[in-house]
Amino acid sequence: MVKRNARGLCRRLHHHPPPPPPQRSVGIIGAPFSKGQSRGGVERGPDLIRAAGLVQRLQEQGCAVKDYGNLSLEDAAAEEPLGELKSVRAVGSANRRLSDAVQAAKKDGHTSVMLGGDHSLAIGSIHGHTTAVGPLSVVWVDAHADINTPLTTYTGNFHGQPMSFLLHELRSYIPPLPNFSWVKPCVSARDLVYIGLRDVDPAEHHILKLLGVKAFSMSEVDQLGVARVMEETCDYLFPENPAQTVSFPQRLTYREGVYISEYLCQTGLLSGVDLVEVNPLRGQTEEAVQSTVNTAVSVLVSCLGRVREGNPVPTIPVEKRPKARPH
Repeated sequence: MVKRNARGLCRRLHHHPPPPPPQRSVGIIGAPFSKGQSRGGVERGPDLIRAAGLVQRLQEQGCAVKDYGNLSLEDAAAEEPLGELKSVRAVGSANRRLSDAVQAAKKDGHTSVMLGGDHSLAIGSIHGHTTAVGPLSVVWVDAHADINTPLTTYTGNFHGQPMSFLLHELRSYIPPLPNFSWVKPCVSARDLVYIGLRDVDPAEHHILKLLGVKAFSMSEVDQLGVARVMEETCDYLFPENPAQTVSFPQRLTYREGVYISEYLCQTGLLSGVDLVEVNPLRGQTEEAVQSTVNTAVSVLVSCLGRVREGNPVPTIPVEKRPKARPH
């Protein structure tokens, strides 16, 4: 999530390093929830990421850290599907608790870091964020758009639907659901950018085109390069958008993910980060699991101030302005 109001931002040049940034205050919230999809294991993500040294790494780079611990989210009671939709009440309840927790972290003055859990948790994280600080821009870094509605979902899993609950433009397509009455749309389609899409359902293609959402497919990332993608993303969002949330399931290459994180951090507008869908049960060896967890930690510390040694500081030249709204 990124703060809007970025005129005059990043007037620095690559050969003029910026002054040391003020100390960043980080609030970590663990959300060990997996019922937004069908595979167990993602509920272990928050603890694994912490165990890999996240708090220590953040403190070593000058961040003040408050760890709010893990929310108690899993509902042990079996729940019958509601039509095609699975675990409706559990997902609605978990996201409401997460929304409240993110609101508290933001009101305490922290950059929020939500450790998932599955991607259905973006509903509560972004909702709580906007309730606390106002309008946001959202950079969604994922292979999937997660913008199916309850009426278009092919699987009934909520981790493929969170953006549809958050967008103002899709409000009329969301039917009343148990434990979801608290959810109010809070993001405009104009304030959303996708990076790295490669597995998008036909209904999602239609929605993205209908709403004119800015999206970079994986093919476009390959063709343009991640640096150009981030430059265009910032040109598109920052002239008129405040606060920024970044939602990171693990998809792009390590180097691309870290570059995106560093770039957004250097804007000075990053207000919150979600990192979700880290699933140790998907790794074939302990080394593979640890590699994935270490990548998650690297992405997060890059979002929150670390720049690789010798890596140029990304800049947004002030003369750059979007020529036209992308389609």
